[in-house]
Amino acid sequence: MIKEIEATELAQLKEQGDAVRVIDIRNPAELLRGIIPGSEALPMHTIPLRMSELSRDVKTVMVCHSGARSAQACMYLMQQGYENVFNLRGGMMAWHGNGHEIGLPQTG
Repeated sequence: MIKEIEATELAQLKEQGDAVRVIDIRNPAELLRGIIPGSEALPMHTIPLRMSELSRDVKTVMVCHSGARSAQACMYLMQQGYENVFNLRGGMMAWHGNGHEIGLPQTG
């Protein structure tokens, strides 16, 4: 069973300064539509190659457009032994829909 987090709960964690890592698994073109400030880009297809960059100890929230792909990413990581991964329920649509801040990816 995938653990999920609501957009408002994630916003509260970030506001409180809690240790949470937000990983955006969308492709670069999708990122240009806006990101959660402070999130890190890790395109879904690169996860198997870059899993070692993910901590097993820090709460990690996976994000995509609607929450479907990030749920798949969470399932994959859980199968690899990662227990501290959460899916952002509703993805960026929920984040934006709840009025939370949207940023732009840094370039260069």
